[in-house]
Amino acid sequence: MNITYLRGNNSFKLDTDNTSYVIGIVDSEGFIGHAYYGAKIPNDNVTYLMRTNENPLVPSLNGRDRSSFLDTFPTEFSGNNVGDYRESSINIRDKNGASGIQLLYRGYRIINGKPKIKGLPATFSDEMNAMTLEIDVEDVNLGVKGTLSYSIFNNSDAITRSIRIKNVSDNIIYLDKLMSMCMDMDDDDYRMLVLHGSWARERHIEYRKIGHGKQSVSSIRGESSHQEHPFIALVGENTTQSYGDVYGFNFVYSGNFLGQVEKNQFNSLRVVMGIHPENFGFKLDTGDEFYSPEVVMVYTNQGLGHMTRTYHDLYRNHLIRSSYLRKPRPILINNWEATYFDFDNEKLLDIARTAKECGIEMLVMDDGWFGNRKDDNSSLGDWWVNETKIKGGLKKLVEDVNEIGLKFGIWFEPEMISPDSRLYRQHPDWAIAIPGRIPCRSRNQYVLDITRKEVRDYAYNCVAKILKSANIEYVKWDMNRQLTDISSACLEADRQGELIHRYVLALYEMQERLIAEFPNLLLENCSGGGARFDPGMLYYSPQIWCSDDTDAIERLSIQEGTSLIYPLSTMGAHVSVCPNHTVGRVTPFDTRGNVALAGTFGYELDVTKLSEEDKEAIPQQIATYRKFNKLIREGDYYRLASYSENNYYDCYQVVSKDKSEALITFVQVLNQPNMHSIKIKLQGLDDNKIYKIEGKEETYHGETLKKAGILIERLNGDFQSKLLHLIEQ
Repeated sequence: MNITYLRGNNSFKLDTDNTSYVIGIVDSEGFIGHAYYGAKIPNDNVTYLMRTNENPLVPSLNGRDRSSFLDTFPTEFSGNNVGDYRESSINIRDKNGASGIQLLYRGYRIINGKPKIKGLPATFSDEMNAMTLEIDVEDVNLGVKGTLSYSIFNNSDAITRSIRIKNVSDNIIYLDKLMSMCMDMDDDDYRMLVLHGSWARERHIEYRKIGHGKQSVSSIRGESSHQEHPFIALVGENTTQSYGDVYGFNFVYSGNFLGQVEKNQFNSLRVVMGIHPENFGFKLDTGDEFYSPEVVMVYTNQGLGHMTRTYHDLYRNHLIRSSYLRKPRPILINNWEATYFDFDNEKLLDIARTAKECGIEMLVMDDGWFGNRKDDNSSLGDWWVNETKIKGGLKKLVEDVNEIGLKFGIWFEPEMISPDSRLYRQHPDWAIAIPGRIPCRSRNQYVLDITRKEVRDYAYNCVAKILKSANIEYVKWDMNRQLTDISSACLEADRQGELIHRYVLALYEMQERLIAEFPNLLLENCSGGGARFDPGMLYYSPQIWCSDDTDAIERLSIQEGTSLIYPLSTMGAHVSVCPNHTVGRVTPFDTRGNVALAGTFGYELDVTKLSEEDKEAIPQQIATYRKFNKLIREGDYYRLASYSENNYYDCYQVVSKDKSEALITFVQVLNQPNMHSIKIKLQGLDDNKIYKIEGKEETYHGETLKKAGILIERLNGDFQSKLLHLIEQ
């Protein structure tokens, strides 16, 4: 890990363990160019890769072709309306309404550690384990200064990027667009890897051919969304899990985003990522600053698997802050799919008693406990206990659950308001709405304007009051609809474009306040399942509900896409009843357990109605969870086979950091007649260690298991699964 200023060629070089990133300063004007990002190289001068010695020449030598230079120069942060016709990274309107900006080099600092980003989640580190390059930039004509920030980490191949912008002029300016990063590079037949989906089928892996023009992923839904994800990767044509070039870009933000790849006339690529410019605008008075969220970049020439493990380690070591990160989570049972809205004390206590007998550790009371909530048509915002359902009050219920021997958790949706609620009747202006327009309802609810302090305080204080009233140790924070009708009753006309970003900042402020006031609370974020599963939320909660679809087979694709970037310990995963409530599929109880094991693990069912066979299987599943949880939580993840690619079976492996053990999960989705066993080559083992599969006598070198593989016999039927535990001898 090192950042160096190479004075002889006026360039900066960032070195991680295995990669180098080179930035060059060009011309007397101070154009900031991207020279190289790839495998680690010596401190040679590689600024020639920016091709500034070719036509068109730099502006100081050939001013008549300034636009040709700007339209081909591999910039570190593209300007707008000044001659570069590719995607801009920034757009600012001046006092006259004109748009045009070019940020030029003014100086730099190399510092130990990593500064925080004001108001935003971001990776963190102490001064011993990170370094940061800050490049000062300026547009003198506009009176705008900025700082491009780059951070690297000890024992990681990740680089983070962000920018902050300051109005140093005497005039108001309007920031209409700000990407967090821009990178230009030659195309080398890369494919674009994205994670697409919908409700109940989030984050499915998809490859796209990169054609000329722009191809992107984005959200304008006020959250990172079910449909697309704030991540893109450029993947070499022959790249596999263990070989080939990968460039990954992940946005640490929970609101509207744009991630885009543009291929131009010269077959070069421009990658940009940041807040989506649609419905965005920020008014900056003199002295005001705007901070962009950060992008986490990872390059590797060792395939997708190495990228995955780089992200996993970075997020475990430098993003997730919860005390639960390094310890087992309580095995919980959530009553949602067991009862939906139809429950009372006795029903919950019946579930708790049976759950305790099975070895479950926590009962979570989901939607329906507050106000006059009988279905999803009322009462959001009325956060007081419905004592018709919860007789004797919440404190008594929690004490009764604790007396049974279970911890207690609770569900909230603090950002929402129902039209049929006391809160809405008292404060209709607290809902986000466009005056005079018929509002767009979703799930018959509106979104609270938490950008207003009084609204934010009301919502937070409601949650805090409930948490203080009883021994509540877990909160599921949900958001079941996306933003529309973007308008605030309290923002001036020229600040309405600030609403969505201010909303995300307000959400972060509320959750920061929550974990500060209740440091021992286990917080799990959720948004109609996995619509807000992003690095921004992991800064506040160590786990996120992965999807409302708990079907074990659908979860294979969802969890494969999610684990491409995020550690297994972050994925909320439960065993549910069959036929599955979302897809109607029937899968074996042990397969449901084995798939949920690659996550936080819990139950989403009415345990009192299970067959005796399934009920008796729960203690064994829990014993398996306890046996392997540390390995799954902290180990290195390897994708061995993908059901979404081969259509028949899924296989993944977790290896301990010391390579002393490994767990292989194999799921046979579809059986085939007249077929022999399947050969799986293992990964991540120590070549020289001797291993055996638990329950068998044969031993093998790690090198043999990696190169020759193991045979997994065909299982009897569809949707069958098995675990193989590899132990060092």
